[in-house]
Amino acid sequence: MAGAVTHIWRMLRWGRILGRHGALRAIETSPLSPPRVRWVARLARFGSFAPKEADYAGAFRAIGPAAVKLGQALATRPDVIGVEAAMNLLTLQDKLPPLPFVQMRAAIEQGLGGSIDQHFARFDEDAVGSASIAQVYRAQTHDGRDVAVKVLRPGVRARFLADIETYGWAAAHIEALGGEAARLRPRDVIANFKRWTLRELDLRREAASASELAESAAAISGYHIPTVDWERTSGSLLTIEWVTGTPISDVAALKAAGHDVKAIAARLVQAFLHQAVNHGFFHADAHQGNLLVDTDGNIVAVDFGIMGRIDRQARVWLAEILYGLMTGNYARVAQIHFDAQYVPAHHDVAEFASALRAVGEPMRGKPVKELSVGQMLDGLFAITRDFDMVTQPHLLLLQKTMVMVEGVALTLDPEINMWDVAGPFISDWMRDELGPEAKLADGIIHISRVLRRLPTLIERLEDHFPAPGGAPPQPPVEPVTLVWQGGFWAQGWRYIVSALLGGVAGAAAAYWWL
Repeated sequence: MAGAVTHIWRMLRWGRILGRHGALRAIETSPLSPPRVRWVARLARFGSFAPKEADYAGAFRAIGPAAVKLGQALATRPDVIGVEAAMNLLTLQDKLPPLPFVQMRAAIEQGLGGSIDQHFARFDEDAVGSASIAQVYRAQTHDGRDVAVKVLRPGVRARFLADIETYGWAAAHIEALGGEAARLRPRDVIANFKRWTLRELDLRREAASASELAESAAAISGYHIPTVDWERTSGSLLTIEWVTGTPISDVAALKAAGHDVKAIAARLVQAFLHQAVNHGFFHADAHQGNLLVDTDGNIVAVDFGIMGRIDRQARVWLAEILYGLMTGNYARVAQIHFDAQYVPAHHDVAEFASALRAVGEPMRGKPVKELSVGQMLDGLFAITRDFDMVTQPHLLLLQKTMVMVEGVALTLDPEINMWDVAGPFISDWMRDELGPEAKLADGIIHISRVLRRLPTLIERLEDHFPAPGGAPPQPPVEPVTLVWQGGFWAQGWRYIVSALLGGVAGAAAAYWWL
């Protein structure tokens, strides 16, 4: 593990990069930034020639591959980094020039456990895709199947883990400042980010995700998941069915091919709802680059490194919240927030319902293009602050994916009304899953399970087992020794280092609202 000096050196270097790209200006002007943080942000960019328009995406690309992934996640956190920064980061594409094949051959054969010729009849040496973690090649098996071969870049795991360790170290210091920083729970956010990244760095888990998603997607008409070639898959290499199609973002090409883009947009939203609400397991990297449309008009999803999972109780709350917003039942939505413990109990339910109405009513019945994103976000962020809503890290991927799906759907159909598309699905799910028959069946199953666990439950009650809340307990985060807890860093250094970390890493915090 790296020491404090290493972490601080990395933070200083990253801070200078952010400063040169004008990415610290928002921290300097934000009313949420403590005075010390604003002062250090000014210091970090001193002497640099920052552009008039901040280039957040360029800054994260310059910092490195792990920062690119973090920047993509922060694109959905405009409450912390601002709407302007979030919109800029949405353009951050995880693309890099490919490494020469001569450098990748050893990694490919190590992942295969044998020579390329032994496993493939043809293997194209020019990469068809190249990102921060892996490169993708086209190949053909000896039995004539066209496949895509994804292989990790050499040394990528060590570099990612080193950078993420510094993110976690910085997050611990930011959270220790208390106040708004503690409410945003940056340590849990970075811990979740680390888990997502480790999943991407194990291609066997990506293969398992593709296989599991294919099972649940079998019920979705017009939505396809490629088949995994398990014989040629390992921790560092994934072989999967090759798919051809038109990028879902190429609307002109889709129309020229005779596809109904409005129907595709609606199907994409419904497919996401089916995955998230019906199964609690969804494709969480559903941006335009990972979605194709084949010649039959089917949506084809690729790249399953980032997947989301939510439990049944959270799905019930999610469905009820969406249904309440669609029907204007803000009192019910507010009550669910309190039942789920998303809002502390000392607040008033009626006041929270009124705040939701102020944000929700302008959105109902309008196409997305008529909504003011900035105005809507400002209203939602004010609610989270006014009602002390803390970050729910277990739902971050869901929120991120909802934003992505909405953006793709809007590209296809600028007139789409998300409420109208989601309404029938949510209504049917509520009837099937929360109706009297379903509740009776669930009750019988629940009682039988409780009876079987009764001895264990009694023991847990005796140990003061807490009442369940809306968010599952977060896995423990790694302990971090704060630099000001003793020795060289005591007293005055505490304030300098705290401000420095807050200034150059404040964007690494996030929040959840629902």
